[in-house]
Amino acid sequence: MEIERKWMVDRWPDDASGLTLLDEQYMRQGYISVHPTVRIREEAEKDGPVQYILCFKSSGTLSRKEIEFPISKEQFAQLEDLIGIPLIPKSRRLYQLADGLRLEVNLVDEGMETEFMYAEIEYKSEEQAMAWLPSTPWLAAYLNDDVTDDPGQTMGAYWVATRLNGKDNL
Repeated sequence: MEIERKWMVDRWPDDASGLTLLDEQYMRQGYISVHPTVRIREEAEKDGPVQYILCFKSSGTLSRKEIEFPISKEQFAQLEDLIGIPLIPKSRRLYQLADGLRLEVNLVDEGMETEFMYAEIEYKSEEQAMAWLPSTPWLAAYLNDDVTDDPGQTMGAYWVATRLNGKDNL
C-alpha cells in the first residue's frame, strides 16, 4: 500500500531549509495504461546502479495499492518501444525530515514548456498522513500547495495531458 501526500513546489530546498540531502536520482517513466495504472520506470542513482521497474497502481489519491516488479533492461526497452512515445524525464532529490520521514522533490520535464516540480512524503498510515504537519516555518511555507486530493494531479494524468493529447491509453 502506498500512502502519500503531494504538494506543488517551485524550487529545490536550499541551504536555508535545514534539510539533509540523502540521494539524487534521474528517472524516465512511461505508461502502458492509466486506468488502471501500468507504468515502467528507469531509475538511475547518482553515481550508482540503474534499475528498471514495472509498476501497477490502483485508483486513489491519499492511498492506493502499488505492486512493483524489477524487469531487465531488455524488457524495459521492449516496453518503451511498445509505448512508442517519449517517456517523462524526472530528477528526484530525497531529503531527511526531522521527524524521520523523507521528502521527495521531483523536477519533471526539465527545460520543456511543461516543466514543473512537486514534492511527496510517504507515510505508514492514513492517520499519520492526515495528522502530519511541517515541523518548521520554512517547510510549512514550502509545502503550502497540497494537491493530494485534487483531480488530475497524478503523473498518469500528466502523461495523458502531455503525451497523449488528452486521450487515455487503455
